Amino acid sequence: MAAMASLVNGERAVVVIFMVHLLYALPSSLFCHGLALSLLSFVALCLDILAESSISLSHFKTRPGASSGVLLGAVTMPAVMMSKLIQLSRAVSSMEVEIEELEHLTMQYWATSACCFSVLMFLYLVIRHTPENVHQFFSRSVWRAKFSLSCIVLYTALCCVSLGTISLTGFHTVLKLLWMLCHGFAAVNLIQHLLCTFPSCASIGEALLVTSGLVLYFGDMLAFTIAKLSGFLFTSEVVRYGSKRSEIGIIIQGMLLGLLLLPVVFKFALQVREYFLSTTSSISRTHNEIWRSLIFFASLGFIMMVVIPSWMQFVLDFQMHPLLWVFSFILSEPLKRLSLCIYWVCVIYMSVLRFYNISKNSKIERILLRKYYHLMAVLMFLPALIFQPKFLDLSFGAALGIFLVLEVIRVWRIWPLGQPVHQFMNAFTDHRDSDLLIVSHFSLLLGCALPIWMSSGYNDRPLAPFAGILSLGIGDTMASMVGHKYGVLRWSKTGKKTIEGTAAGITSVLVACSVLLPVLASTGYIFTEHWFSLILAVTVSGLLEAYTAQLDNAFLPLVFFSLLCL
Repeated sequence: MAAMASLVNGERAVVVIFMVHLLYALPSSLFCHGLALSLLSFVALCLDILAESSISLSHFKTRPGASSGVLLGAVTMPAVMMSKLIQLSRAVSSMEVEIEELEHLTMQYWATSACCFSVLMFLYLVIRHTPENVHQFFSRSVWRAKFSLSCIVLYTALCCVSLGTISLTGFHTVLKLLWMLCHGFAAVNLIQHLLCTFPSCASIGEALLVTSGLVLYFGDMLAFTIAKLSGFLFTSEVVRYGSKRSEIGIIIQGMLLGLLLLPVVFKFALQVREYFLSTTSSISRTHNEIWRSLIFFASLGFIMMVVIPSWMQFVLDFQMHPLLWVFSFILSEPLKRLSLCIYWVCVIYMSVLRFYNISKNSKIERILLRKYYHLMAVLMFLPALIFQPKFLDLSFGAALGIFLVLEVIRVWRIWPLGQPVHQFMNAFTDHRDSDLLIVSHFSLLLGCALPIWMSSGYNDRPLAPFAGILSLGIGDTMASMVGHKYGVLRWSKTGKKTIEGTAAGITSVLVACSVLLPVLASTGYIFTEHWFSLILAVTVSGLLEAYTAQLDNAFLPLVFFSLLCL
């Protein structure tokens, strides 16, 4: 009994409850998807248990103080895609959306699932080929080989059956399966690259979440490009992929592609300069830094102003330059949107200036001080989400782009902003940030933005877009503040999370929902939430915040969003 109790910790128990609730809500049409998700969860649970008793994964140099997080990292993104599939299945049955959208989302679900399953198989091989003792039920190599082979065969069969039912033009079942295999191969290589290039920045679960998201997102962009090129080269549309997306989604996608290409173009430009530069000439360090800075900003401007707009207009049929479209979009409602921008600037200026001074002179814990930024996110995003949701979508994309550029400038120490940005950002770091990367502000921004972006299009659950703002801005903040000041009863002997803090977080989110729903009803939303399901969703996400050792800004909004969509 003691051995079994050690295998079932709080985080695993909450994830199991989350998965059981998700699978219970599945319609019969998604039986294969649910069976594959169950298999993925079981394999992830076994590996999560093995990771704690094995030292074979220690060479990845994960974030100190965090558990492996394999189970939570492996099931989060597939669970999000599954919840969206359940939501779209309701819409298809009521004839509110076209079947093509459901087929496209099915491809995305299997792509995400293939990423996670492939990484799990890779981790299993790493553990298996390490000469050490493991749990008794995994002790025989023959049994382990049969188990892994059975999982791969069953998963592949389920994937083939599901992919064979969708009819994307030009994609036969074999091609679809190869496309999923490419996602898995890319995910395995990317997670190794992330963990080795950025040591001590993330746990395996956090790296797996980032990996599956990046491979899915940029794989979708590659598929659109291939589909467009096939029609251009063969004068007919050989491959049709995806569904129509909004202009804002296209702009954000192009911007992220440009920032992904920035390091490649920048390093190439530096190599060209070094090649033509005489090795005998003596150049001062300051002069060299100035040239390096000019090359960086020139590369950034060339990519964003020339390369990416050309790609968007060719591949995604964008009709005008993105910057012109952004200006016309803002000026279509200038009073509301410019007033909102002024309001945001005032909130950011006052909050950042105030908290920066406090962080330098006060003895308040960093983790508690940064919760004030969660409250600032509520003040900024909540009114905009209610009254200007499309403009908020675009603003999130702009903020993410600015954050990425500033982080690149900070890491590469681009003159003259590199050192000041580094000093400013260090004032808000804690034990979860490494010396190499500062990820907390990214996780907070994406935690609020992703539920909003994923709710674009059809959405019959009015609270789903608010998942990030409610869970991080209100629930997580109240849990930390109340737990820090009044918490006495701890969930575990080694952890800092308290029962009082968790209760305060759950209660505050429920209160916020009770206030928010009438406001949404007054703006035209149709009330479709059931209070039992809402209480269950808030409770599960609150317990996950209490038990998880992962970066809660990354996982809480996605789990809460998935539960709200059911």
